[in-house]
Amino acid sequence: MSTASTRLPEGRYGRASDQRADHTLKIVGAVLGGLLFLVVGYFAYHYVAQNKISAEVIAFEATSDATVQVHLEVRKDSGANGYCTIRSQAADGAEVGRADFRFSGSDTRIDKVVTLRTTAKGTTAELLGCHAS
Repeated sequence: MSTASTRLPEGRYGRASDQRADHTLKIVGAVLGGLLFLVVGYFAYHYVAQNKISAEVIAFEATSDATVQVHLEVRKDSGANGYCTIRSQAADGAEVGRADFRFSGSDTRIDKVVTLRTTAKGTTAELLGCHAS
């Protein structure tokens, strides 16, 4: 014996086909999320792994109004070739010099003093980055 209070109205709580569609959307969303994770991981790995040259400015000295000597320590893979870009700024912040310094060979660590020519007295020596070539 069924009464009105124990019977559920038809269609009020969704149909079985709606539940299947929700389940399918959840699966598709999970697969697309996993693929996005893999793509981001792939590019992140290659960004980090492909950077074969890194360096750091150990010291610098303005040797004249036209030059700044920069002591660089370069770390790279054996046999990797590349360059590091250094710039110098004047006391007022204007850029007075910028140059690329190339590194090659089988050494994995290079300590080198390079001379950066400037258009005015440089008060800084900033490493902008290193790139494999």
